[in-house]
Amino acid sequence: MVSRANFAGWYRHRLVWVAVILLVVAAGVVVLNRAAGQEAEPADLQAQIVARMRTTLEQADPGQHNHAGHTAQQGASEEKPPVICGVRVYGYEPAEATTLADVQKVYGFHLCGIAEQKRPWDVAVKLAGPLIMDMSTDPLGIQVVEATEGVRFIDRLRQMFPAKYATLAQEEALGAKEMADLRRRYDTAAGL
Repeated sequence: MVSRANFAGWYRHRLVWVAVILLVVAAGVVVLNRAAGQEAEPADLQAQIVARMRTTLEQADPGQHNHAGHTAQQGASEEKPPVICGVRVYGYEPAEATTLADVQKVYGFHLCGIAEQKRPWDVAVKLAGPLIMDMSTDPLGIQVVEATEGVRFIDRLRQMFPAKYATLAQEEALGAKEMADLRRRYDTAAGL
């Protein structure tokens, strides 16, 4: 037979353990939410910037991000072939921006292919290189880094980009995942 004193002690002991477990679980949830919030916000902003850059480049006339006078070969139809782009963001200003509306300039890289029907990627007209996108204008400003008369490409890159982004632009282009997505979207647009 269990005495009333033993039962009360056992019951208090059980309540203490339940309270401790609930406290630990609640603290863990708070820590995980804070960690997820810190990682999700920049990743979300980064994804928004990538989507905005890609959409802007794909809707822009290729002349706006053209290099060395390359143009697509127009067939019998006057319809312009779609431009399919992959982008990489090196950074943006102001660096402390937390929303897309706060971002003024984006420093990045673009690789675009003009998806003419049945033309494989390997022989497609491509537009590529570091660029600056001015997010404060409508339409967005696109400034491509190009060598000019008397100024080498690397010198022009260093003139246009902040040092930390210029270094990245010299070392990195598209990642494997972005490149695979670009090729898949290009093949679909070109009817391959």
